[in-house]
Amino acid sequence: MHFFNRVTLQTPESVELDFTLAGIGNRAYALFIDYIFLSAILLVFLIFWAVFSIQLVALIESIALNNSSLNLWLIAILSLITFSIYVGYFVFFEAFWRGQTPGKRYVKIRVIRDDGRPIRLQHSTLRALLRPVDDILFLGVFLITLTRKEKRLGDLVAGTIVIQEEQQVTAKTFSVSENAEVLANKLQIEADLSSLMPEDFAVIREYLQRREAMIPEARTELSRKLAKQVKEVIALENVPPGVSANLFLEAVYLAYQQQSST
Repeated sequence: MHFFNRVTLQTPESVELDFTLAGIGNRAYALFIDYIFLSAILLVFLIFWAVFSIQLVALIESIALNNSSLNLWLIAILSLITFSIYVGYFVFFEAFWRGQTPGKRYVKIRVIRDDGRPIRLQHSTLRALLRPVDDILFLGVFLITLTRKEKRLGDLVAGTIVIQEEQQVTAKTFSVSENAEVLANKLQIEADLSSLMPEDFAVIREYLQRREAMIPEARTELSRKLAKQVKEVIALENVPPGVSANLFLEAVYLAYQQQSST
């Protein structure tokens, strides 16, 4: 059950750091939010540019100067400034917000270097300059899906990865409901908990620890997929009516702990 793609990085000081990769879903959601902000910025600029261009053309015509090539110059300058704003948005925030844009901060993901250190201006610039290639040609989606460290072209060139923000969690940082305790007692009788391997239990525990930091849609989808696989592993024929995926996973977590302690 490899729902959390983790990667271990080694710093120049030979210290190993363990991270969870952001995943294509979180990255796409963050980019969607960023494009909303970026569109608003570009809209304000385009309104300003339209007013400026109209007044400039009128001024040129009023003093009877030749403006035959003026429109071409205005279009060229507009294209250059628009591209600079597009690139500059990502460069500015990732460089000065420690690897986060507004979208990444909302989704709780971050860009870091391959050695686990914060990115610098040159890294964010390389990522931003190659973003149009990754986005327009869908090359980024292709590479993120196929590469082990989920790197798009900009990450490969800049030497960066995108991770989930790490939170200090322990086995007791999440609570379980009373209904989960009741269901856990039933599972010890009706389910084959001995088929649940330690690594499977670790995945369940990691989900329960991290679920509050996930976006609701991602949490719902992941809990359903995980609950379905766990149900098959422990050979449970039917889940009681009204039991949510979250409640079921809490019950399996408790039942496994209880069985291991006996």
